[in-house]
Amino acid sequence: MNGDDDTLALILKEGMEMLVGRRQALMALAGLAVTPLSVFADRKPITDRMTFGFSTYGMKTLTLERALDVISEIGFESVEICVRPEWDSAPAKMSKERRGEIRKRLNQSGLKLTALMEHLPPATSEAEHKQQLERLRGVYELANDLGGGQPPLMQTVLGDGEWEAKKNFLRDRVGEWVKLSEQHGVVTCIKPHRGGGMSKPSDAVWIIQQLGTPRWLKFVYDYSHYVFRDIPLLESLQESLPHVAHVAVKDTVQKDGKISFELPGAAKTIDFATIFKTLHAGGYRGDISCEVSGLLWNKPDYEPIAAAKTCYTNLKDVFHVSVRS
Repeated sequence: MNGDDDTLALILKEGMEMLVGRRQALMALAGLAVTPLSVFADRKPITDRMTFGFSTYGMKTLTLERALDVISEIGFESVEICVRPEWDSAPAKMSKERRGEIRKRLNQSGLKLTALMEHLPPATSEAEHKQQLERLRGVYELANDLGGGQPPLMQTVLGDGEWEAKKNFLRDRVGEWVKLSEQHGVVTCIKPHRGGGMSKPSDAVWIIQQLGTPRWLKFVYDYSHYVFRDIPLLESLQESLPHVAHVAVKDTVQKDGKISFELPGAAKTIDFATIFKTLHAGGYRGDISCEVSGLLWNKPDYEPIAAAKTCYTNLKDVFHVSVRS
């Protein structure tokens, strides 16, 4: 192993001994030894280092301009912009002039635009599928207008259903999206979602590999959708690392068999320090984006600015110690 491999192996060893015992940890590390970090060498990161940011998915009631000012003032380094039709920042609501102003605002604030968030479960009808392709075209054009020579990636979940029944359909639809991605030079990221048709890292990896591992297709890692599901943290990271281009973070709580989401770091059910250290040691240089669940921002007493400040306070030290020490 080289030096980076040794670092990753040490992190995995310490964490896995704590979680599953020494014997299991040694067995897992034996498998890691045949997967050198050189396999990640051709990845094209959005940034040259990991960044700590916030998603405007949790700021639906604010204009994009106000949201960017707040995110920058709090101290975040990066931003994911939600571009779903209901948001102020949807492509149809972004004139040419406004796009220019937003790009200027991003440059002046120093915020790195790392991702655009969509919500586009693939349509079964061909007519609606064509409409979705046009909708995606608008998002990819917005990515280029806002990002210039370094457009942000586009991320989306893939909707509900049973994996075995839907996986071939999802693969084929995503394959069509990737052709459009390549035309615009924008990476598409699919996101495994708890309860969705594609719900695990292994599902996303299967789609990517079935399509020939194209450089324009990656996936979003969000452990809040894997915890409490017999998906061990370190195993999920090892499986995901070669294919991850974006990371979302929030906390998860399980009570009486029901799952709910909290602000990242609030419930302390997820070991974010291990996530950040393992990603960094494994060569990941993309964004860590604080995400507020719709279960929270739909509450009548939700305050988007207060939530963003709490996210920053909860994770800023963990992030910096984990990746900058």
